Amino acid sequence: MKDDNVIANKSYAFGLRIIKLYLHLKSNKVDLALCSQLLRCGTSIGANVEEAMGGSSKKDFKHKLEIAYREARETKYWLRLLNDAAMLENKLALSLITDCDEL
Repeated sequence: MKDDNVIANKSYAFGLRIIKLYLHLKSNKVDLALCSQLLRCGTSIGANVEEAMGGSSKKDFKHKLEIAYREARETKYWLRLLNDAAMLENKLALSLITDCDEL
């Protein structure tokens, strides 16, 4: 990965945070379906950014970034839901939501 690609770097770092959060939630016996949904969409952001970087055309590039954007919106939804259900520490949730908004 290029060091100067801010979106790729931040989406990768965000994906790592989501994996750690998934493991934390799972160990605290939060419903596996909720944890898995967050894991899938939260790590999909960076995967779609990577795919966009290797896009075969400008249209393909744009399409992959649009998917990454939608995955970020879904991730934010799950983070808000887990926070409002008191399954996440508020400070942690707000930090993740801020990072998600930034992406």
